[in-house]
Amino acid sequence: MAKTCSCPHPLNYFATRTNKSTLLFLTATSFLCTLSYLAALWRRSGDFSPASPATIFPCKTPVSVAAAAGDPAPPLDFAANHYWDFQAPPSAAERGPRFPPCGANFSEYTPCEDVARSLRFEREMLVYRERHCPEGGAGGERLRCRVPAPYGYRRPFRWPESRGTAWFANVPHKELTVEKRNQNWVKFEGHRFVFPGGGTMFPKGADKYIEDIGKMINLRDGSIRTALDTGCGVASWGAYLLSRNILAMSFAPRDTHEAQVQFALERGVPALIGVLASNRIPYPSRAFDMAHCSRCLIPWSQYNGLYLIEIDRVLRPGGYWILSGPPINWERHWKGWERTSEDLKAEQTSIETLARSLCWKKLKQKEDIAIWQKPTNHVHCKINRKVFKFPHFCQSQDPDMAWYTKMEACLTPLPDVPDNNIKVVAGGGLARWPERLMSVPPRISSGSLEGITEKTFIENTAAWKTRVLHYKSLDSQLAELGRYRNLLDMNSYLGGFAAALVDDPVWVMNIVPVEARVNTLGVIYERGLIGTYQSWCEAMSTYPRTYDLIHADSVFTLYRDRCEMEDILLEMDRILRPEGSIIFRDDVDVLVKIKDAIDGMQYDSKITDHENGPLEREKILLAVKQYWTSPAPESDQ
Repeated sequence: MAKTCSCPHPLNYFATRTNKSTLLFLTATSFLCTLSYLAALWRRSGDFSPASPATIFPCKTPVSVAAAAGDPAPPLDFAANHYWDFQAPPSAAERGPRFPPCGANFSEYTPCEDVARSLRFEREMLVYRERHCPEGGAGGERLRCRVPAPYGYRRPFRWPESRGTAWFANVPHKELTVEKRNQNWVKFEGHRFVFPGGGTMFPKGADKYIEDIGKMINLRDGSIRTALDTGCGVASWGAYLLSRNILAMSFAPRDTHEAQVQFALERGVPALIGVLASNRIPYPSRAFDMAHCSRCLIPWSQYNGLYLIEIDRVLRPGGYWILSGPPINWERHWKGWERTSEDLKAEQTSIETLARSLCWKKLKQKEDIAIWQKPTNHVHCKINRKVFKFPHFCQSQDPDMAWYTKMEACLTPLPDVPDNNIKVVAGGGLARWPERLMSVPPRISSGSLEGITEKTFIENTAAWKTRVLHYKSLDSQLAELGRYRNLLDMNSYLGGFAAALVDDPVWVMNIVPVEARVNTLGVIYERGLIGTYQSWCEAMSTYPRTYDLIHADSVFTLYRDRCEMEDILLEMDRILRPEGSIIFRDDVDVLVKIKDAIDGMQYDSKITDHENGPLEREKILLAVKQYWTSPAPESDQ
């Protein structure tokens, strides 16, 4: 018989010993382990950085345990873990704010439309009302403080209630209630403003006025989705178009009608500070389905028709231009307008002639409203240049370039159509809303954007649906329908973020930075969304406290070595409402720097994982602006 091994099994070791020897063994083992641990601490006593759990317990690293168990790796923990406090950091009160609050007189500071600075520039063609931004750098004019909300500021009303009312403390200006008291623009009642929906040319209200337009062109079949309102007042036209699924971009200058655009934004209506002057308006060519002027006081027939030529540039093929107010229906109104009938008749004649030279067709004029339509292509227009020597077709300028780009008195050519087929829509036809949102935009399907294919578009759209769902799981305010209304996407690319939110009661201002590698703003408009160009090395043409949520996807990576991170953060803080949120999406190293800066600006912030898990270098930083305002005026204290 073969011998069996007489060696005891290791697990039977303690069973083969006496109780006494077992006790001695355990005591010796405990002593040696303790001695080893103390020796390790003594060796590290010269290192002033606290040891991590992985250093102290090398066999008990959480990731190793999870991996051994076959579980997915736990999320990365970005919170500080202190094992020894060699020196307590100074408290927030001891450090003080990194960027102190500005004075209460800066509560409506709009850097690039500052009234005092604008007076340095020429009055011809309203150049002084265009963007003129403060210089940065050492000795520059830029503020290095945080713009405060006015004392008594309150969270705006939720949409759709906000369309008709706003808190006086948020926009403390009564000028329009006096100047426009007979036109139903805005009224002051108690502690709030009320917006009856009136306008200079629609005393019965914007809704009735839009109904009259709808009797002349179809506003409900989805063929008209994007609109432009020039000289918008308090943007009632755009506010009431929203119920018809038409999204209007409204603009007006910061002029003697104080706070027009600010009222519009407080109501939850898309708007920007802007003016038709010497530069192109900041939108791509072929952007809008409809453009509108209701007594906007723009001199359409002056400067060789430059302003109507600019409207032609931004209208899509087949788009509409609507004009009400002088000189339309001058026969009835000329006495009230305090102009001679001859003067008004001459103005209308010059507008009619200019429109024909642009190859527009006048569809209809009914009472105070006239509507023209742009051709769907330029086949006939090129032929009739023999009749209309002016304006000639532009030769060299990029039609989509519109950032400090001077307007030219030339006609922006539409893309060629195959075989000069008069029935083909130049640049490609658009699907009707809402199919338009998810259809591949013509600028992409035609291959005109470098590196962007139909596959790119489809994948990007799907990715943003996933990302926005992840954002809502992180930000309860975004997930709460109605909590947010005005959103800003600082680096929109193809508009996927806005598209994923289309069913929420929000609107998104899509920004394509002028520094972006590819100009995609035309794609965003072809999807039925709105936006503008912007360089984030400068301030935006909007009032403080415009947006409830700001989305910044790779913005700080894009602007690395272009301008200071702190200047961009201060601008974001200026245009964000108290208790509003920012979602930063960027490389983790970038986000750590941003978090350090924004924590010194009275924000609550945290870094979380990418939607694909903790192994992605790209992370998400959520930041919520704390509520704070200017101190109470001395007379109220």
